[in-house]
Amino acid sequence: MLYLDEFLLIAVAHFFAVASPGPDFAIVMKQSIQQGRRNALWTSFGVGAAILLHVAYCVLGVAILLSQSPSLFMALKYVAGAYLAFLGVQAIRSAKPDTVTQQTLAQQPQESMFKAFRRGFFTNALNPKATLFFMSLFTLVVSPTTPTFVQAGYGLYMALATWLWFSCLSLVLSKVSVREFFLKSGYWFDRGIGVILIALAIRVVV
Repeated sequence: MLYLDEFLLIAVAHFFAVASPGPDFAIVMKQSIQQGRRNALWTSFGVGAAILLHVAYCVLGVAILLSQSPSLFMALKYVAGAYLAFLGVQAIRSAKPDTVTQQTLAQQPQESMFKAFRRGFFTNALNPKATLFFMSLFTLVVSPTTPTFVQAGYGLYMALATWLWFSCLSLVLSKVSVREFFLKSGYWFDRGIGVILIALAIRVVV
């Protein structure tokens, strides 16, 4: 109860951050429609796991180093922008789908679980927006006197909440009817997502 107010502030801030459209949303949506439910769930798991990375460096004090070193943070932004641009180019270059049925959806080649997890993990881990969010959260909201194990508990909550949010999104978007709609009438869907990812990459850098 001693840290309840602090936790509630963190929970509210995190909810609005995770619900706002961004690279995580774009990649989970893309994976749900292109690869299906299992792949999207593993991608969501990767996004949630990356939250623990952000929390770890904040608790360990690396966030202070990042905030005091503009060149290091700028390097992170360029790496993140390059990764998002790479994903965007891949989406734009995707081939035109054939007539889509439940059978063809089932026969589509599937990425490995590890590759799906890695895609979600790096999309979030390299997102400077997430870095800024957690740096702000752990310097402005979390008190310096809050014990490390309590801060770790905050991080575990945010990782689980993120995973659940994107998992629910995956379950909705990976329904056969939804996938058929986007893959049939959305010849330009991949290209649209690609443009969005490239735009996000540019926004991250500038």
